Amino acid sequence: MFNKIILVGNLTRDIELRYSQAGLGIANTAIATSRKFTTNGEKKEEVCFVDITFFGRSAEVANQYLRKGSKILVEGRLNFDQWVDQNGQKKSKHSVTVETMQMLDSKSDNQGGGYNNQPQNDGQDDYSAPAQGKQQSYQQPSSGAQSYQKPSYDKPAAAQSREMPSRESIPVIDIDEDEIPF
Repeated sequence: MFNKIILVGNLTRDIELRYSQAGLGIANTAIATSRKFTTNGEKKEEVCFVDITFFGRSAEVANQYLRKGSKILVEGRLNFDQWVDQNGQKKSKHSVTVETMQMLDSKSDNQGGGYNNQPQNDGQDDYSAPAQGKQQSYQQPSSGAQSYQKPSYDKPAAAQSREMPSRESIPVIDIDEDEIPF
């Protein structure tokens, strides 16, 4: 069987981050997607609201960089949730467990908030924000001192520095086996 869903839309509320007893980040929010169409010459728009959940490091990244209104592409699994409310009535809804995400806002699109509204620190950000008009995927942050210099594409390749990063600047990666998807 195959269960994969891809949604592009805007977040309808800020991220709600909490942690499990094992220390795993769990972030909840919702996404609004829309479809425009014409029926009998009348233009219509249909909006769909879907709850989404991030787990692990992506939950922390989403909480740090995304805000209400942020444009995002999410890819994940569709879930069918069922429960009984306080009145004893059965309730159900569909939600998405996010496996990958792409932040689609550019700097000029997101002046009022979101992941681009973080203070700049001379190009040494842990997460690089997307350039205007380009898409950017989540990238694992580097930790420790930044001795590696980004290559300059204005110089020929032979003129660029080829120094290896020092042992202290190599990040320690703590991977929980439950987070590995295979």
